Amino acid sequence: MFRFIKKQPTGRIIAMGFALAILLGSVLLILPCSVKEGVDLSYIDALYTSTSAVCVTGLIAVDAGDTFTSLGQFFLGLLIQIGGLGVTAVGAGVIVAIGKKVNFKGRNLIRDAMNVNSGKGMVKFVKSIFYTTIIFELLGAVFSFIVFVQDYPPLRAAGISMFHSVAAFNNSGFDILGNFQNLIPYQNNVLLNIVTCVLIFFGGIGFLVIREMLAKRCRWKRFSMHTKVVLSVSLALIVAGTLLIKLTEDVSWLGAFFHSVSARTAGFSTYSLGEFSDAGLLAIIVLMFIGASPGSTGGGIKTSTFFILLQGIKSSATNKMEEAFHYAVPANAFHKAAVITLIAIGVILTGTYVMVIMEPGVSTIDALFEMTSAFGTVGLSTGITPDLSVGAKLLSIMVMYIGRLGPLTIASLWYFIKGERTRYPEGNISIG
Repeated sequence: MFRFIKKQPTGRIIAMGFALAILLGSVLLILPCSVKEGVDLSYIDALYTSTSAVCVTGLIAVDAGDTFTSLGQFFLGLLIQIGGLGVTAVGAGVIVAIGKKVNFKGRNLIRDAMNVNSGKGMVKFVKSIFYTTIIFELLGAVFSFIVFVQDYPPLRAAGISMFHSVAAFNNSGFDILGNFQNLIPYQNNVLLNIVTCVLIFFGGIGFLVIREMLAKRCRWKRFSMHTKVVLSVSLALIVAGTLLIKLTEDVSWLGAFFHSVSARTAGFSTYSLGEFSDAGLLAIIVLMFIGASPGSTGGGIKTSTFFILLQGIKSSATNKMEEAFHYAVPANAFHKAAVITLIAIGVILTGTYVMVIMEPGVSTIDALFEMTSAFGTVGLSTGITPDLSVGAKLLSIMVMYIGRLGPLTIASLWYFIKGERTRYPEGNISIG
């Protein structure tokens, strides 16, 4: 068995790791000790919840607060943490913690899972990931506790605060407040809104960027091209999203800002999205599609992919070299970005088409929103998720899984190059 796994390309091993975590999670969540007395939880809903947690999505078929016991909520938080850090990073962390060495194959797995170009310093990188996560989540829990302790007993408030901090930093929109209310009761609470947005932002820019910001003391001129692209695009999307949502919806500026940040893969909401206009939903769909950044806890096609697409289009239109921040864009970057984007569009549109067939009562915009949310591992919904049929839930599970692994990882599962292929002579084809 282990020999078979060792022979597999890293993409397949990562995919198998996530699948195993999802299946184990579904078993943990359906245990009698995980489900509250009197609650009937079907296996499909347990599987759906486990997938949503491991894929750090946040789409819910059942309310976590009303369905699961404290132990069940602990299991759910653990699945979110494993999904956010990545199965390979967690596995490597356990190996390091018990004093074992991470072999060459393990280092390559971490590199591919975290979207790192170099395999050097992987063990040190894993340690920094864990330290960064612990610091952010503990600080987030402390500030969240200040808010939640006003409405809940101290022990319960501490549990909610820790769960919320883990979910926010890992860009998973789960909550355990009950009654499918998410953060709507706190839509005007400035502290909780800001703390949640900060956790989402840093969880979404990627561990490489956080490490570089700390190492170079937030000096813009010393940042690499990747960090400059991630930060500039992320901030631009937050501003643009805030303006678009405020223009189309009757929400406060704080609410518009919160949803602009959350829509880029977190999935928390302070207003009912079922009451949003089609224009507002379309703006959020675009934000969900772009998503977070490489090596982060979030999904989507990624901010860097979006940036490279824009640079490639600009270069083609102006016949100038692709460059940004005094760096030339890598030669094959546009090709890779275009492939990722086209696969993502194909997955979302196919999922939307199939869902509309399976669920005739669901509007096309709601189905498109649901599938984009699933692919972008966001977790926002217009409220249709709990009422979906078993087939539609399985479809959503598949799309969440694809979104968490990434389009290229899925595409490479059956394709493993072992040598140079024979090339045919170039032909002529008209484009445009």
